[in-house]
Amino acid sequence: MSTPAPPDDRLLDDLLDVALAAARQAGALLRDGRPADLGVAGTKSSPVDVVTEMDLASEKLLVELIADRRPEDGYLGEEGAERPGTSGVRWVVDPLDGTVNYLYGLPSWAVSVAAEVDGRAVVGVVHAPARGELFHAVLGRGARLNGRPVSARPAPPWGQALIGTGFNYVQSVRVRQAEVLLALMPEVRDVRRGGAAAVDLCDVAAGRLDGYYERGLAPWDHEAGCLIAAEAGALVGGRPGHGPDGRLTVAAAPGVYEPLQERLAALRAWAD
Repeated sequence: MSTPAPPDDRLLDDLLDVALAAARQAGALLRDGRPADLGVAGTKSSPVDVVTEMDLASEKLLVELIADRRPEDGYLGEEGAERPGTSGVRWVVDPLDGTVNYLYGLPSWAVSVAAEVDGRAVVGVVHAPARGELFHAVLGRGARLNGRPVSARPAPPWGQALIGTGFNYVQSVRVRQAEVLLALMPEVRDVRRGGAAAVDLCDVAAGRLDGYYERGLAPWDHEAGCLIAAEAGALVGGRPGHGPDGRLTVAAAPGVYEPLQERLAALRAWAD
């Protein structure tokens, strides 16, 4: 089956403009509007999987901005906003990736905005205001950090690879993830856990991690970051024969991706 042709440049340029504006405005709201007494507004998958009032405020801003600029597009957001579209474009958005980091005042959190055309991600923006970083990528045009091109780092030997990962908020899944980590950690240089999947994927793109994997990501967690990593030259996938999905997401420099995916498959990292 042939790969579909990318959308025309005018559409890509427009989607990028909207994505950048949305991520910047939501990022500014989160950075400048965070109350000193920020608390938990609700929970999701478990009592430790939290939502704050700022997650909800960021989602509202993003929904309104995108609807104003592109009213015929679809939208899927983490905090429940969803609408069908008629244009063939769908926005997949995490208004605050890394909520627990944000709640505790840690800098690794971001706004993640991706645009799909006919189900294929073509634009991705990840804005991490507390780190002063704005990543973006357009299909076929490469990846950039604060306007400058970035690329995945050359692959080290497997035993010298620095790998990132993340953990689910459901206790039973965490236990299984810890088992996988226990088996993997002695084989590599070290493992990092940043707490925001979109930022971790961008760190692969910027050459700060040799590879990254995680089980349990939703589309809004990985859509923009996976495109940015891929456009930076990383390989992106999931279980062998599958793309990134809720079972497993893997992104790594060529030469690290293959042994990482192979070990995760041997460990059945996606299974209980």
